[in-house]
Amino acid sequence: MSQYNLKHIEHFDNRHLLKRCLHYFKPHKWKVIIGVLSAVIVSGTNAATAYLVKPAMDNIFVEKDTVALVLVPLAFFGVILIKSIFRFTQTYLMNTTGLLVLERLRNEMFSRIIYLPMRFFEESQVGMLMSRILGDVNGIRESVPTMVMAIREVITCIGLVGVVIYQDWKLAIIALIVLPVCAVPIVHFGKRLRKLGRGLQVQIADINSVVHECLSGVRLIKAFHTEQKEFKSFSKESNGIVRLSKKQVLASELSSRIMELAAGIAISGVLWYGGKQVLEGTSTPGTFFSFVTAMIMLYEPIKKLNDANKNIQKSLASAERVFGLLDSEDIQPETGGTKEVSIPLQEIEIRDITFTYPTVTTPALKGLNLTVRKNEQVALVGPSGSGKTTLVNLLPRFYDVDTGEIRFNGIPIEEYDLGLLRRSIGIVSQDPILFNMSIKDNIGYGFDNVTEEQIIEASKAAFAHEFIEGLPNGYDTICGERGVKMSGGQKQRITIARALIKDPALLILDEATSALDTQSERVVQKALDNLMQERTSIVIAHRLSTVLNADRIVVMHKGEVLDIGTHDELLKSCPLYGQLYKMQFSETITDDEARQISADE
Repeated sequence: MSQYNLKHIEHFDNRHLLKRCLHYFKPHKWKVIIGVLSAVIVSGTNAATAYLVKPAMDNIFVEKDTVALVLVPLAFFGVILIKSIFRFTQTYLMNTTGLLVLERLRNEMFSRIIYLPMRFFEESQVGMLMSRILGDVNGIRESVPTMVMAIREVITCIGLVGVVIYQDWKLAIIALIVLPVCAVPIVHFGKRLRKLGRGLQVQIADINSVVHECLSGVRLIKAFHTEQKEFKSFSKESNGIVRLSKKQVLASELSSRIMELAAGIAISGVLWYGGKQVLEGTSTPGTFFSFVTAMIMLYEPIKKLNDANKNIQKSLASAERVFGLLDSEDIQPETGGTKEVSIPLQEIEIRDITFTYPTVTTPALKGLNLTVRKNEQVALVGPSGSGKTTLVNLLPRFYDVDTGEIRFNGIPIEEYDLGLLRRSIGIVSQDPILFNMSIKDNIGYGFDNVTEEQIIEASKAAFAHEFIEGLPNGYDTICGERGVKMSGGQKQRITIARALIKDPALLILDEATSALDTQSERVVQKALDNLMQERTSIVIAHRLSTVLNADRIVVMHKGEVLDIGTHDELLKSCPLYGQLYKMQFSETITDDEARQISADE
């Protein structure tokens, strides 16, 4: 199993998870302390309310005391007022604190994920990551507020138990004998709910992944008319959520009903024995009704304790997934050195490198050697799967080599500051990426101080200024998600303008014109020519017509350099290059040639 697989996470014990949750509430400790003190006061008011039933019954209704008629209602009002003030204080402080913790956790999760290496993203589903950042983090927000509520209910229980014992300790024994039974569903069903909560979070992440993948590839779905097939996949994941949720409801309701039955037995026994005492004259109606009120009020906090336990278990299930990622020693952010990249770039040395993708066993590159000199234009050609894109992805350290080394100006690239290294490399790929913001912001992406004049100048050099000016909102036109509002050629020219703003020491062109029509290709190629002027460039191209004038052409095959030379030299010395040239510049190829090319890939 890959080290980046987040489907199966480490299961932490409750103590560790609660400790980690409390760590995030520590900066707000005074709010938490005030919240806890408020909860204690609220608990005291509940016990006071139950106790005041006795003087209300005995002094007002039995003894008809006019002073008590004034004082007891005032006492009731005072208790309710105090309860309202401190209940508001507790709820407000705990919820706002939870929101601040949620913000911090969400930021930490996003920061943690965004700095992880490319391998992590290739092995993780986007929907799952979204579920971690938006869903699981929200569950932790409830942890400490729910624990404070649980503390309040525990203290309420203690206060009410004190009232019933004070009123009649014999009756209290009958009432409280079933109390241990109430702890059984809290413990037993709590474990069950924790397990179900963990499974439900995984299922939610899965359905998020399905939705994200379908909406991202909706054009392909419609092209192949597979809406029904995708709907069935979604329904299957949705049914999984319903199935686990039904089990949660079952466990939750069984827990509540068991507690209800236990409380019913206790109250029935109290009504029988307490009523018997009143009829015999050994107890007063006020004492009895105060006792019964305390008993009825006692059931409510016990029920809330059960609910709090359910919420805490859900929070802990979320916490497992969040802290499983935040605390993982296997999932580490990218690191670099401290050296600055010296400009201009004099030489790139690729020495005997080997690289294998984690999900396969065959190396994508093996024992590869290559040198690229200052301002040289080097083209990489070869069949699909020969390692061209893999090689250029190693230069900005999207991946690190297994063996061998890559040097810029004689220094291993691992010693360079990672951010500075990547800023010195410009990449224009066959799949240009634009964000859902204005053209101006897309061109100046990554640079805070870029001026409008620089953007316009870069756009002119990329032959993009004319079409941008023709848009209704000009440079303020929104590109849409992934540049959906732009044509392929327009997107490519915007990314070229962006690369010109970056002014990289090394330029990588990864089949930058392969997805364009002939007219767009010619315009984009002119823009690329401007971009490559007096710049070290590495060009990947399937269309040999775009690299015929390269200083050197490197022919790659199955992760190795097969031959290096100019176009004319390679036509004479490299059969594979001749085959590629013949295939592209002749109208047809034979079936045998097609099978041979496929076998070579």
